[in-house]
Amino acid sequence: MGIIVSVVNQKGGVGKTTTAVNICAALGAKGKKVLLVDLDPQGNATSGFGIAKKTLEITTYDVIMSSVRPQEAVIQTECKNVSIIPATAQLAEAEMHLLSVEQRNHQLKKALLQIKDEYDIILVDCLPSLGVLAVNALVASDKFIVPMQCEHYSLEGLAQLLSTVKKVKKTANKSLTLMGIVFTMLDKRLLQSNEIMRDIKRNFPPSSIFNTVIPRNVRISEAPSHGMPVIYYDKSSKGAESYMKLAGEIIKKIGD
Repeated sequence: MGIIVSVVNQKGGVGKTTTAVNICAALGAKGKKVLLVDLDPQGNATSGFGIAKKTLEITTYDVIMSSVRPQEAVIQTECKNVSIIPATAQLAEAEMHLLSVEQRNHQLKKALLQIKDEYDIILVDCLPSLGVLAVNALVASDKFIVPMQCEHYSLEGLAQLLSTVKKVKKTANKSLTLMGIVFTMLDKRLLQSNEIMRDIKRNFPPSSIFNTVIPRNVRISEAPSHGMPVIYYDKSSKGAESYMKLAGEIIKKIGD
């Protein structure tokens, strides 16, 4: 049976989509059958796999509005074992349209349950907000991953996210659990980064923080403009090595 994992942080610019794309590619390279659901109207995860958004006829919007079966929206990427349900800017309209839908927070769950068993892991790349779409992702998920940059407002943002998760657990998804916080774009030379990392480690049990950290790495930054994950763009880079290690940790956590 598959597992659904949301990659979520309402704060933008923390490497969330980059992390979602590269986790998927690394899990696929390790032999897992993976589906990425692009739930961000910016569609950066879609572009990150080299998919031209102008050519798309069926997207996450159609899936979440229940106008197509999720199987119809799946596209096979050029990466081994990785498929995607892509997104375009049209997805932004879903927030408004869902307001009139009964059980609007359960739309994504209803769709993904139809295909959950066809994959080892379904990863949902959330948009940087805590609105209806992000709540849909949390309601649909078994676990969630929080990519986090070690900077001043991170702890505040994390508190807001965990407050939303608490509400979702109370009202709609009791079994939702944190798989882990992953530190992204980390520069260990910066004193502030190290201090914030220490703060978070003091406040969370070790099991809820990934050992692997994602460094600031030029290759990670360059890869999206070439429409490929970093492990395909430059597999010998520090960024690629880090995401392969992170995928190994995820596989272990799922096994545990």
